[in-house]
Amino acid sequence: MEPYAADGEPTAKARRRIRSRLQSFLCFITVGMLRPIQEWTIQHARQTEQTDWFMILHELMAFISVIILRGVTKVPSLRDSWSACLGNPLITGIMSRNRFQDIMRHLRFDDMFTRSERVQTDKFAAISDVWGSFVTNCITCYNPGRHITIDEQLFPSKTRCCFLQYIATKPDKFGIKFWVACDLKTKYICNVLPYLGKDPSRPSEERLSESVVMKLMEPFMDKGRTVTTDNFFTSLTLARRLLSRKTTILGTVNKIRREIPQSTRKMDRKEFTTQVFFHHWCHADGVCAQTKKDRLHSQQHA
Repeated sequence: MEPYAADGEPTAKARRRIRSRLQSFLCFITVGMLRPIQEWTIQHARQTEQTDWFMILHELMAFISVIILRGVTKVPSLRDSWSACLGNPLITGIMSRNRFQDIMRHLRFDDMFTRSERVQTDKFAAISDVWGSFVTNCITCYNPGRHITIDEQLFPSKTRCCFLQYIATKPDKFGIKFWVACDLKTKYICNVLPYLGKDPSRPSEERLSESVVMKLMEPFMDKGRTVTTDNFFTSLTLARRLLSRKTTILGTVNKIRREIPQSTRKMDRKEFTTQVFFHHWCHADGVCAQTKKDRLHSQQHA
C-alpha cells in the first residue's frame, strides 16, 4: 500500500475563495450560517426583553471577532478585556462591553419554539444545524497530510445538559466531551464529534472507541494515511478495519486487550530493551524503560 505523500494543504475550493482574512473566516463560518444565528438571537431578545431589539449581520461578525481576540489575549475576567490596563485596544475599538454582554445574553443558534420537539431525536438540537455546517466546512476546506491524530477534548462547562461529563483527571472536571481528529503537523481540526452519551445507532458488538475512529476518519480513508491514537482506541480489530480501507494505525495498546499475548505482559525484562511481536499484517513493540531511540521503534502498524 502506497502511503499518502502530500503535506496538508487547503483544498482547491478554499484556495479559489480565499483572498483575505475575512474570506478565510467565511470559509468556516459562512453568511448562510450567520443569518440563522442573527434571526434566532433577535427572536430570543424580543421574546424575553425588548420588542424592538435588533442586531445587524456585521455586528454579529464583530461579536465573534471579539470572542476570537479574547482567546488570543487572555485576561482574568470578561471585564478586564475592556480595562485600560489589561484590555486589548482592538476589542475596545470594536464593541462596548455592555453591547457584547447584551448579545451574549441573547445569543441563540436555533428556533426556541421548535427545540422541544427536535431534542427528542437530537440531544445536540440547540446547536446541531450550525455545528454540522461548521464541521462540514472544516472537512471540505483542507486536505490533511499523511498523519492524523485522534483524541478526546473536554470543553469546560457547567451548563445543565444530559451529556455533561465529569472527568476527574482533567484540570476542569466538568464539561462537554468532543472526539477530535487533527492534522499532525498543522494542528488543523479535520473532523470533530460531540459525545452525547449512548448512541442507539451503534451496533452492540462494536466498541465505542472503534466507532469514533471510523466516523472521524471516514472522509480521509482509502488514501494511505496513518491515524495515531492512545490506548483507549487502539485494538487489533480496529487495525484490521482501517487496513481494509487502506489506512494504517499507530498507537499504544492497553495490556488488558484480549489480542495481546501473555508473553508481552511480563515485567521482568532488562531496562532499555525492546521486544517485537508479529501477527500477519500487524506488529507491536514491547519497550522497557524507553529511551528516545526506543520510542521511535515503539509502534504498532496495521
